[in-house]
Amino acid sequence: MGSGLGSGHGGKRRRGRRRARERRRRWALYALEVGALLTAAMVGVISALARLADAFAGAGLWGHLLPFVLGVLAVGIVAAAFLAVWLRVRGRLARRAVTLPAGVGATVAALALWLASGPAFHADLASLGTLVGGRAETERMTLAHQVYAAYRRADLAALGRVLERARVYEPTVIEAAAAFAVDAEVLMGVGAAESAFYPRDSADGGRGLFQITAPPAEAVADVKRRLRVEQLDPLNQRHNAFVAAATLRRYLDEMRGDPFLGLLAYNIGPRNGGLRAIMQQYGARDFVTIQPYLNTLPRDYPIRVLSAALAYRLWRTEGRLPRYEDADNALHIQAVGIPGLTTAVS
Repeated sequence: MGSGLGSGHGGKRRRGRRRARERRRRWALYALEVGALLTAAMVGVISALARLADAFAGAGLWGHLLPFVLGVLAVGIVAAAFLAVWLRVRGRLARRAVTLPAGVGATVAALALWLASGPAFHADLASLGTLVGGRAETERMTLAHQVYAAYRRADLAALGRVLERARVYEPTVIEAAAAFAVDAEVLMGVGAAESAFYPRDSADGGRGLFQITAPPAEAVADVKRRLRVEQLDPLNQRHNAFVAAATLRRYLDEMRGDPFLGLLAYNIGPRNGGLRAIMQQYGARDFVTIQPYLNTLPRDYPIRVLSAALAYRLWRTEGRLPRYEDADNALHIQAVGIPGLTTAVS
């Protein structure tokens, strides 16, 4: 009798474990299905809203705003209709096999992600970002296209030679960037713009790889502590790179992380009281509004640096500098993104 009772309890435990595994499996399939459908819907909605934003761009009520709102309502209706159709089809799929709805959903999501990996979807994201971001995003996109235009105008053969010379300094620049938490690709762009990776003394007092002239005293002190040296040698390229990284870090912090203003402040240095004083004098709030007042100062410096940083990213990841105007290179390069503004796409 005791043996039979134990066997009965063991059977109940096994059935309980099987039911628990079945519940976990069912919930996992539901989670996969819902996640897949949300992914596909997100890609579709982003593309639809971006196309609407492009089609009805403008401020007119009847010709732009009202058609855009109607288009958004239509997107919502289509999404609801898609969900209704899916719920109807889902029952048929589940009757054939419990895993079929999740499998079909995963296939649809995979197709959506494949479409999202192309340059057209990145253009859609940019359009939607401009719509949501408002004036700030519009200004950022305008500046980004200044960088792309600078890359387009560049002598790519000469730029390739600059980047080849940069190979020997690359580990040092990356080390310095990591030490002060600045973007290594942007710092490589600074080196390209300052010396073309040909360290030398200049007539204006600039020295070495980054043409150091008047770095902030705090940056110099930070570098001395980090390198554990009493004196810095501007012709020691490791010292030079660390001072550049520390200086850029301080100006980026001063400009609240804005890469355009940070680079402009780095280039201007303490002249005329520094960039902050110049901006206060003219009531400028960002790089767009300060540009017109920089008649005797290098207002294109951030554009040149970020253009060189973009070239470095392309050269490092693709082994070449594609011509911007060839085939669909413009969309491809925009998808790769500008260092300091966007992360590289895989």
